[in-house]
Amino acid sequence: MRKILATQISNCFKRGNKLLICGCGGSAAEAQHFAGELVCTFEHPRRALPAIALTTDTSILTAWSNDYDFSDVFRRQVEALGLPGDVLVVLSTSGKSESVLKAITEARSLGLEVISWPRRGKTTAKIQEYQLKVIHDVCRLVEREFL
Repeated sequence: MRKILATQISNCFKRGNKLLICGCGGSAAEAQHFAGELVCTFEHPRRALPAIALTTDTSILTAWSNDYDFSDVFRRQVEALGLPGDVLVVLSTSGKSESVLKAITEARSLGLEVISWPRRGKTTAKIQEYQLKVIHDVCRLVEREFL
């Protein structure tokens, strides 16, 4: 499964597309961590890879949430930034976050691939620990493709 995820993401970058990542709460932090590892470096020096955490622009997050509806905050950013061939990664411990589900719908309507990050564990903490392990494993595999 990790190899499949890494291949999807690597192929996205090889096509010249970008990765968009979203999630709420702890998953928002993991989205930022994931994007940081890809844009900067994970274990080895290599070119920057185009990954954007949709959880980081406080002006967009607060303006849209205040003036409209938080449940649309990621959907709106996918509408603005997503192009056919891009990949949207959604991180969620419940799989039920309305803001994430709306982002998925928007991404599919625009021709983006969608990856719902795997969830394993009985508690939020265990699910997040598992998701972080998968993030690191996928970063390691993707990075090897671009060394």
